[in-house]
Amino acid sequence: MVAELRATTATFARGTNYKMAFIVLGLVDLVMTLYALGLGYTEQNPVFAALQHDPMGLFLLKVAAPMGIAWLSPARLLLPSIALLCAVIGWNVGELAQGV
Repeated sequence: MVAELRATTATFARGTNYKMAFIVLGLVDLVMTLYALGLGYTEQNPVFAALQHDPMGLFLLKVAAPMGIAWLSPARLLLPSIALLCAVIGWNVGELAQGV
């Protein structure tokens, strides 16, 4: 088990499906955030609220940080984060559908 976790750490050669899912969901979250901001919504997360007018900061936190996390994390340990991102994206879709 520990050897399997170590084999997927600091690489994209193994566990690629989990790592790419994590990164793609982060990109989907970024696109949805930018779309919602374009519609006049405000960011509710206090960390990201400070960055809603700073595209580079928003990019770094929503794209570069997940890429670094995916690179450094064992692939299987990303599963809870993937599930949480799916839930957040589902929530956002619901909120946007009600507001549009």
